[in-house]
Amino acid sequence: MLFDIAGRVALVTGSSRGIGHALAAGLLDAGCTVIINGRDAGRLEQVRAAFASDQVTAVAFDATDPAAVAEGIAVAEDTAGPIDILVNNAGMTHRAPLTEFTDADWYRLLDTNLSSAFLVGREVARRMVPRGHGKIINICSLQSEAARAGTAAYSATKGALKMLTKGMCADLAGHGIQVNAIGPGYFATELTRALVADEQFSAWVRRRTPAGRWGEVKDLVGPLLFLASPAADFVNGHILYVDGGMLSVL
Repeated sequence: MLFDIAGRVALVTGSSRGIGHALAAGLLDAGCTVIINGRDAGRLEQVRAAFASDQVTAVAFDATDPAAVAEGIAVAEDTAGPIDILVNNAGMTHRAPLTEFTDADWYRLLDTNLSSAFLVGREVARRMVPRGHGKIINICSLQSEAARAGTAAYSATKGALKMLTKGMCADLAGHGIQVNAIGPGYFATELTRALVADEQFSAWVRRRTPAGRWGEVKDLVGPLLFLASPAADFVNGHILYVDGGMLSVL
């Protein structure tokens, strides 16, 4: 029973593809009612239909827009019920040397990777606090701790998300809400397909990772289910890195 989350309602932002889609599928397999989210209502409906389950609801809204977030969360709860589990997964990356990074790309990364988690987390927390329970899991990155050339802006947003996780814990733990994060390492997804195909880069990832391989999205489901379950009721403000050991070695 420690790991039983059947019957819970879970919202996963940015869940029309990649890691978010895999996490939504894992929660569905665990017996949750799952609310998938993204900006593109048409694509989101296709993803919902592909799940072929009446336990999946699609609610499209822009997670970087405060008014859209407030309306979207209200629709989500009216449709699927009170949210027990929130996974702040919406995110993006953009690589460029610092001196060539544009203002527009900086603010786009900041809004997508950080502001979305603040806005959605705040709105859901406002509803969780009176209920006295809830799980919020933010999707950080190993680059919450380390950077590579060309990723200064991305690392800054993911490092800030790590501290937002800790700050949310400080504010919400007393209300029975656990706020934690998962920090994926290098994972093979739709968004990293070009990097996986780059043999030189892919070989570097395998050499640099003690496990000797890229992560697969299924590797993230177990950590998510743990943090979403009663087994993690006294785990709070923690970032669980799922990186094959990359951060542990020089």
